[in-house]
Amino acid sequence: MRRSAGVERVGLFVDGANLYHTSRALGFEIDFAALLDYFRGGTYLVRAFYYTALVETEDYSPLRPLTDWLAYNGWQVVTKPAKQQTDQTGRPRLKGNMDVELAVDMLEMAPHLDHVVLFSGDGDFRRLVEAVQRMGVRVTVVSSTRAQPPMIADELRRQGDNFLDVADIAPEIARRQVEPRGRAPTPPAPAPASAAAPAPRPTRATPADPYADNDAPEPEA
Repeated sequence: MRRSAGVERVGLFVDGANLYHTSRALGFEIDFAALLDYFRGGTYLVRAFYYTALVETEDYSPLRPLTDWLAYNGWQVVTKPAKQQTDQTGRPRLKGNMDVELAVDMLEMAPHLDHVVLFSGDGDFRRLVEAVQRMGVRVTVVSSTRAQPPMIADELRRQGDNFLDVADIAPEIARRQVEPRGRAPTPPAPAPASAAAPAPRPTRATPADPYADNDAPEPEA
């Protein structure tokens, strides 16, 4: 695809673990094909990066179906092995910090972009955003203030040129609804006898994040 004159050059940088926890806190799973389509509209999408640590075992990595699908469908996937640690309660926790990889790629790509879209709420990226802005690139930060707890660090939100709440674009990028993480399931209210059941929303071919909450790398504070 050739870039039309005057069309804004855009790069997406997705902190995978952070986006996963944000969308689950809001009660939906991401359709990554729809996410690409959303940001292709009216722009020239130069590159879309997805960063995640992988839990590797001898037989199976629970994230591999997702990362393989992304790699074949327009995403540049950047991975490294996750590290397993034990918290104070003795529960195993997965840690996989991809900050350096994301920062290096963004700084390398900045001269070729007009607009960076960063999917993360990690306040450690504030200095990176400032550096990219000094190179003449506009930065939109995508996270959420509506999740409980809010997933965006205030200093990162203030540094970005624009802030986009994931909740605002959920109708465009949701694969399916799920129970918001951390809330007890609530039974649905009974429908009136005369009400017809709504038609199910069609889903895309994007795989869901193929791991349980306790298997997802924790987002950085």
